[in-house]
Amino acid sequence: MSAKLKEIFKDIKSSADWLGIRDLRTTTHYLVARNGKFEKCTTAVDHGYMVEVLFKGQFAYCAASNTSVSAIQEACDRATFLAKTISEWKLFPFTKDVRNLTSGDYHTPSKVPLSEISKKEAIDQLIKATEWMKVSDKIVNTSALIWLAEREMCLVSSDGAEINQNLSQVISNLEAVAHEAGETQTRTTGLPCLQGGLELLGNEITEKKARSVGEEAVELLSAEACPTGNFDLILAPDQLDLQLHESIGHPLEIDRILGDERNYAGWSFVQLSDFGKLQYGSPLLNVVFDPTVSDEFASYGYDDTGLQATREYLIKDGLLLRGLGGIESQKRSGLSGVACARASSWNRPPIDRMANVNIEPGKSSLEDMISGVEFGLYMMTNKSWSIDDYRRKFQFGCEYAKLIEKGKLTKTVKNPNYRGTTTDFWKNLKKVGDKSTFRVKGSPVCGKGEPNQMVGVGHAVPTCLFENVEIFGS
Repeated sequence: MSAKLKEIFKDIKSSADWLGIRDLRTTTHYLVARNGKFEKCTTAVDHGYMVEVLFKGQFAYCAASNTSVSAIQEACDRATFLAKTISEWKLFPFTKDVRNLTSGDYHTPSKVPLSEISKKEAIDQLIKATEWMKVSDKIVNTSALIWLAEREMCLVSSDGAEINQNLSQVISNLEAVAHEAGETQTRTTGLPCLQGGLELLGNEITEKKARSVGEEAVELLSAEACPTGNFDLILAPDQLDLQLHESIGHPLEIDRILGDERNYAGWSFVQLSDFGKLQYGSPLLNVVFDPTVSDEFASYGYDDTGLQATREYLIKDGLLLRGLGGIESQKRSGLSGVACARASSWNRPPIDRMANVNIEPGKSSLEDMISGVEFGLYMMTNKSWSIDDYRRKFQFGCEYAKLIEKGKLTKTVKNPNYRGTTTDFWKNLKKVGDKSTFRVKGSPVCGKGEPNQMVGVGHAVPTCLFENVEIFGS
């Protein structure tokens, strides 16, 4: 890709102060089986170019799906015209230092490339998984999916930068629905997503996991209802990752804080003046932005503006330090940010997006956390969520929970939910799990921006214990 793009770049004529062209090709495979039968197998290739120009302090963009030089020249001319036209009313005067790019490469480490997939073998394995989940006649629906994405990106610019990245992403899920006497319960593996090759599927689509999903779905049918009250709460990584995503990740996006997102995906309770001052959580809370973790879903070497990615503390010892904003938001706000300006496709400009936002492990084992609880709950796997436009008040529901009574896990309860307010909740963080509880999680889809952009995010988190949380049943 880079050789071709550099040849194209030589032929493009531009009067802009700075010019960048991003070539992006995304290949996806999507395979689904349901109830012992093949349901879907698709492959899609999406390829195009995004032209970005800077003229008199104003950025502008134009995309081209036609990969000819003439089409890209037309996109360059259109972007330049837009920048010239609106530069008189620019919101902020940018200079070329916001695109002072380096050159480099990043490739997802993998043992078996995604291109080597045998669709027949993959479908056969998915069909088996749906059959393994059928542990009882009470299981009325089973499904299994594999979703693979390979993202090849090259960025070249008028200052001589050249960046090449190849990301390989693997998503899977198992789901079993149980029904009896008017009661329906669903159990899943929580849509795990990682970076790597086909070797990852051997750890996710297994008979052991499939049978466990089916058995727990049936178990929930006869489980007692979740109790209501203020109790201690232990969250497993496949729930805590979404709690982190919604109540820390999104509120810290600098473009939200500046008001860019308020008409669509909401604002933030965080103010520019809060950085370095706001005690966001207990002293046990340490949150890092780290797109350098090789197997995490949103790992990369450079964001889509070409800014090199580095590991940075967002929250340290509970204190808010840094926002999630790319170089343009950093210039506008005067805040320290990170390399997180990302675009979902070739026809979208980069905007502030969380990538890998992680909670660092602590010193408590799972047994230590459970043994210290007189009465509480241990919740797993997100089922539903709601949070207000300021990311202050939230409510989450989980698929599965266990009661904790006098320091021991006892009975299963169904339809567990909890609610709270962001900083109060994180200040109630009582224990943070050690490395034995630490899991790499994330989500393949997170929506933001107008027009909408769906991107994947990574969250690596330990199991954590919170005290005095409002819990309720459905």
